[in-house]
Amino acid sequence: MAQRFGGKFSPNGSPSQPADTPKAKGFKGATVDPVGARSNILFIPPVVLAFTSINEGAIGMGLGLIGAAVLLLGAWLLRGGLTAEAAYNARKVARRPAFPRKIAAAVMTGSGVGIAAFSNEPGLVAPIIYGAAASALHLGAFGIDPLRDKGMEGVDTFQQDRVARAVDEAETHLVAMRDAVLRSGDRRMIARVEQFQTTAKDLFRTVEEDPRDLTGAKKYLGVYLMGARDATIKFADVYARTNDPQARTDYEALLDDLEKSFSSRTRKMLLDDRSDLTVEIDVLRDRLQREGVRIDRDMQ
Repeated sequence: MAQRFGGKFSPNGSPSQPADTPKAKGFKGATVDPVGARSNILFIPPVVLAFTSINEGAIGMGLGLIGAAVLLLGAWLLRGGLTAEAAYNARKVARRPAFPRKIAAAVMTGSGVGIAAFSNEPGLVAPIIYGAAASALHLGAFGIDPLRDKGMEGVDTFQQDRVARAVDEAETHLVAMRDAVLRSGDRRMIARVEQFQTTAKDLFRTVEEDPRDLTGAKKYLGVYLMGARDATIKFADVYARTNDPQARTDYEALLDDLEKSFSSRTRKMLLDDRSDLTVEIDVLRDRLQREGVRIDRDMQ
């Protein structure tokens, strides 16, 4: 889709920009797509197998199509497994994936190769060897799923589940904002929304690391982001039709206010966490002193 170019010296650009406008954060928060060419290339073998099996007779064609379907399922599971692993690695506190997609993808790949081998060489030895080799190579290339929870020691699992649901809903609102602003075709606003998304995700990560912060941040994850999503949809519709500079100015001002509010809430939660830590340290220090253990504060 064509996009308008804007800027200070463009016909529709603002002549000047306030000095206190938040600057872009560059590549902060940028991530590499976990689903790369290595995984996408696995969609080619099932297509090749399906086409080459058409002229192999009824049994050969049936086995070839079954093998192609199994290989296709394995490639699809691998994509989901890589995405889930990337989300797991991006968070300090995370549960292991509920279903081990990468391991299942390796099993499906080995089974698909075994079925394809059986269609050309009936018997058990060759298909088992080929299938086992394919599964082993798959695991060697892509690894296995995370099998342990991360950072969950001492965390209330019920609260963590509540946080996970709230963050998932908030992430959905951010995706809707991104999809909506793309319709406006304004590169500056697209970059501005991405900057706000980075600020919002800082708040998400803070809440995930301490689920006790959910109560104070719930309206940010729900009500505020839902309003931002609706405002983005309306802005994109209006700006795509009219190219109204006042609509863009008003929407940018809304994003500035939201970003300041989210940043302020994140800082407040971090300060509250630090205050809690200070209280715990002071209580522990008093207990040690009552036990006769003296602590030299100058050495801390």
